[in-house]
Amino acid sequence: MLNTKLRIVLTVLFSLAVVGCLQEVSMEQKVPRMSVQELRAMLGQPDLVVLDVRIKDEWEKSDSKIKGAVRENPEVAIRSWAENYPRNKTLVFYCD
Repeated sequence: MLNTKLRIVLTVLFSLAVVGCLQEVSMEQKVPRMSVQELRAMLGQPDLVVLDVRIKDEWEKSDSKIKGAVRENPEVAIRSWAENYPRNKTLVFYCD
């Protein structure tokens, strides 16, 4: 049961993160966020996957990339790459 709840939460967070990166979020909507310190503390954990979902131009121009992060293109259908990640992993979406 816990795994089912965790999967639901991760699915919702995944959807919100990608939508939040692609469009401006209104003040009324709350998108869960993680601080740099919180992420830094989690880096290296085997169940963590960091996905860089910035658009290509922003990603290419940036000098700031998280070591070990996987870049995924948010401009294509999410389903085309979302199934590549195990459901039992913690997915963090980076779109600074």
